[in-house]
Amino acid sequence: MTMPHDEKNAKTSESGYLKGRGSQFNPANPFLEKSYVTEEIEGLDEEFFSNEKTRYFMEYPKNVVNRVQSPDVGADYSINPYQGCEHGCIYCYARNTHTYWGFSAGLDFEQKIIVKTEAPQLLEKKLSSKNWQPMPIMVSGNTDCYQPIERELGITRKMLEIFLRHHHPLGLITKNGLITRDLDLLSELAKLRLVRVMISITTLKESLRLKMEPRTASARKRLQTMEKLANAGVPVGVMTAPIIPGLNSDEIPSIIKAVANHGGVTAGYTIVRLNGQIGEIFTDWIHKTFPDRAEKVLNQIAEVHGGNLNDSQFGRRMRGDGNIANSIRQLFKSSVKQYLSGRQVPEYDLTAFIRNPNDRQMKLF
Repeated sequence: MTMPHDEKNAKTSESGYLKGRGSQFNPANPFLEKSYVTEEIEGLDEEFFSNEKTRYFMEYPKNVVNRVQSPDVGADYSINPYQGCEHGCIYCYARNTHTYWGFSAGLDFEQKIIVKTEAPQLLEKKLSSKNWQPMPIMVSGNTDCYQPIERELGITRKMLEIFLRHHHPLGLITKNGLITRDLDLLSELAKLRLVRVMISITTLKESLRLKMEPRTASARKRLQTMEKLANAGVPVGVMTAPIIPGLNSDEIPSIIKAVANHGGVTAGYTIVRLNGQIGEIFTDWIHKTFPDRAEKVLNQIAEVHGGNLNDSQFGRRMRGDGNIANSIRQLFKSSVKQYLSGRQVPEYDLTAFIRNPNDRQMKLF
């Protein structure tokens, strides 16, 4: 089932570059036997070029709280109310998962968003289960839970209400200022030591952000968002992720300094890895966007991953290896030490969990 959306189309420039989108094409889905391709452009009255409006598809899963299988992610459980993401970040590792739904990891990932409208009810069911033991759940571990459609549907807010009612710990990661809509709930969760928020910032350069993350909030907006969260007592930090050698790696100190000046207490980072079809999508994008340094950037990415654009080895894949990776690691460490030294994130209070809030309420009478 699809939902219409009346947002304007992204426009195509005279050069054929899609403005307002990250990916510039749809690579073939390896799980599909058939696909549309342009073999003879001369035989078409119009160029076969997809630039659709964003569409939404309803999904009704049986479970939304997923066990994280990767040992280097830093979370045991995650929940994602949306699959696909309209933000259009060109480097997004979640692009590959879109192929499992029969879509492409390219433009489809940004234009065809899967919505789990029953996520709040399924979360309630999970937290109420007699077998559930409270563990922090990462909200938005795959795609952004505050992407544009959240403003209309409010699925994430409904989940926050459930987390608060059960006094259950969670983490959030986003690059959208919409999170401040939920300051009332987040501040209450923070008082109980049940929430941490990470704001993703990859660049302070607006010109780069517009190309690399075309439908996200500006860095200025993200820093303002961080400050509002901090002022409301919500522990907040930054994910400088991904670091792309030769593109944004020089910005690490300035990003950490800005974060410190806006109330941030912690920071993390990952180095870009272009697994699966992301390599093809990113390579196409950087040659079209930064043709003068495309090969240099691609070569440096390959250098931190043992000569490949991708890396799947746990522990190494997000940090890289070699001289460039070591330089990035040292620059990040020294920046954190200089600007965030002495700041701490409160430990989660797992003892506050309430399995059956309704039963507890009844006992008060």
